[in-house]
Amino acid sequence: MEASSLVSRKWTLCIILSFLGFILLVCYLDHARKPMLVDDLPAQVNRIAAINSSSTDILLQGSKARGTNRVPEKCDVFDGQWVYDPEAYPLYSSSDCPFLSDQVSCQNNGRPDSDYQRWRWQARNCNTPRFSGRAMLEMLRGKRVVVVGDSLNRNQWESLACLLYSQIPPTRAYISVNDALHKVFQAKDYNCTVEFFWSPFLVELENRKQRKKVLNILKLGTISDSAKHWPGADVMVFNTGHWWLHKGKLKAWDFLEKEGTLFEDMDVEDAFKVAMQTWAKWVDSNVNPSKTTVFFRSISPEHKGEKQWCYNRTQPHIDESNIVQFTPPTTALIEKIIGEVKIPLKYLNITRLSQYRVDAHTSVYTVRRGKLLTDQQRGKPNIYADCSHWCLPGLPDTWNEILYQMLILQQDTTAFL
Repeated sequence: MEASSLVSRKWTLCIILSFLGFILLVCYLDHARKPMLVDDLPAQVNRIAAINSSSTDILLQGSKARGTNRVPEKCDVFDGQWVYDPEAYPLYSSSDCPFLSDQVSCQNNGRPDSDYQRWRWQARNCNTPRFSGRAMLEMLRGKRVVVVGDSLNRNQWESLACLLYSQIPPTRAYISVNDALHKVFQAKDYNCTVEFFWSPFLVELENRKQRKKVLNILKLGTISDSAKHWPGADVMVFNTGHWWLHKGKLKAWDFLEKEGTLFEDMDVEDAFKVAMQTWAKWVDSNVNPSKTTVFFRSISPEHKGEKQWCYNRTQPHIDESNIVQFTPPTTALIEKIIGEVKIPLKYLNITRLSQYRVDAHTSVYTVRRGKLLTDQQRGKPNIYADCSHWCLPGLPDTWNEILYQMLILQQDTTAFL
């Protein structure tokens, strides 16, 4: 009897252990069926962990916070918030970029604060990767990038050139910045070239001699003369806008030319529309969409006026209620005409996210007519503060981070979901 009882207990134990083993096996197989999500940039994991664990991180939100369980249908890199991230930003130092112009070298020009360099744009419903200059160089290996527009696109070109230059030995770079109309950065080992062409209207501004005067004629139906150098690029980034809004002595033209007729006075919106249509026709006729990706950058906001003056500002706006919207009449026209371009075109819509960054302008730490502002001039910020251009390192680096992300999304629209 005792032997029989012992055998019975052993069988019972065996059955229990087998059942437990079966349960463990089912759990293991169920776990194995679930996909393992691995970020191909390990540094991003470290950054996210640091952001989630730090009680000092500040988020400036553009709208409601991200829901933890929400699965987005589409990644909109322009919808998000600013995150204070001093561990990871700035992405380079001005000392890493010896060709940076005096106009935007705020730290070198004596700006005492530096927190404006330490903000990161976090897209709301996107698992966007940390910017990698080396990864972008690989992406642009054997390619040519052309940036065309006004001084704000030059601001963006300087940023992109510095982001890439800081990743390679100086001896392996070619830089040409002395020509105001054309600037070049080249990473020799990557056969990658990034060029800037000065063209603030995208159409031709002609200096025409008439008697003893030289008249500036803005030819609305003629694309910029530098356009002969644009074709063949793999990436194009265009902008225009600010120069159309100048008035009085700052206005660049004496006459506007439309269909061979000169006009001394014309509604600016009408003139702008004709010029943008000229540009759009050029794009449709000269760009091969199977080779070239075309971006149009939205207008960069200014922070002028009593409620949002950039002078002595060291922190971004906290939320949208503090923002005076920068919506010149040209914005709606740009978006309409971009939508009418026949080839695929990407809109680098940086206006809204940049409106928070009242702190990031060059203000009085800049140049006027090629010379650094004197202490006496800095004491007159109502005259000399520049609330249009941006310090570097700074906000335009974010524009280029988003450019990088959009180039990735071009290959896979679900890459960041």
